[in-house]
Amino acid sequence: MAVITEEQAFTAMKEVIDPEIGVNIVDLGLVYGVEVADSNDVEVTMTLTSMGCPLGPVIIRDIQNAVAGVDESIGDVNVRIVWSPPWSVEMMSEDAKDELGIW
Repeated sequence: MAVITEEQAFTAMKEVIDPEIGVNIVDLGLVYGVEVADSNDVEVTMTLTSMGCPLGPVIIRDIQNAVAGVDESIGDVNVRIVWSPPWSVEMMSEDAKDELGIW
């Protein structure tokens, strides 16, 4: 039985703030999905706001730390970066848009 649910992983990742934008990566719409294996390994599929994002490695590390911190028996946390579909402002939650003043 898995020790973490997809919902718990998403909740943990709300603590990961995009350093350039100042909003969490979940509300920004950067996280596309989470899969939890029977072995308790977790795979996060996500994108970045741009292909040249210099802080991608920082965000990946923060995701790994946040998800692994939910339970000590979580295995590997792999973050897979994809570029399709490309990120756009429309993917942001209403809260994120409000926080950034996007109407």
